[in-house]
Amino acid sequence: MQLDAADRQLIDSYQRGLPVCERPYQAMAQTLGLTEDEVIERLSALKAQQVLSRIGPVFEHSQAGASLLAAVAAPPEKMDRVATQINLAPGVNHNYAREHTYNLWFVMTAPDEHTLDERLDELERKLRLPMLRLPMIKGYHIDLGFPIDWEALP
Repeated sequence: MQLDAADRQLIDSYQRGLPVCERPYQAMAQTLGLTEDEVIERLSALKAQQVLSRIGPVFEHSQAGASLLAAVAAPPEKMDRVATQINLAPGVNHNYAREHTYNLWFVMTAPDEHTLDERLDELERKLRLPMLRLPMIKGYHIDLGFPIDWEALP
């Protein structure tokens, strides 16, 4: 997919600072000199072409509840089924495979520690697999934005 100047400006301008309002795409459009429909169409196309993996806010979970990195050792032949069960659990916002004994890693969030523990306990019962629970002790870098050198890209 060939990105034009408007696509690049959209990506650069909103890696951070997504407008928090009733019509965020309209607010973005006004800033960029586009229509709301154009912003929505461009974002949809960028996501469909896998230029963007996700469109939405990123929250600092330690400021708004509880979160935890967890992992399970899923039998390879059951990996897809286990991943689907994890994805259906409330509060799961990342889930990915790794080459390790514990081969499915996910992040779960909840409004508080008690609810988080209940959700993890329930998921562990459903999966019937031991779960490794790794609470964050200290965050060093939680920021998904990065500068893009458009000239260096093909």
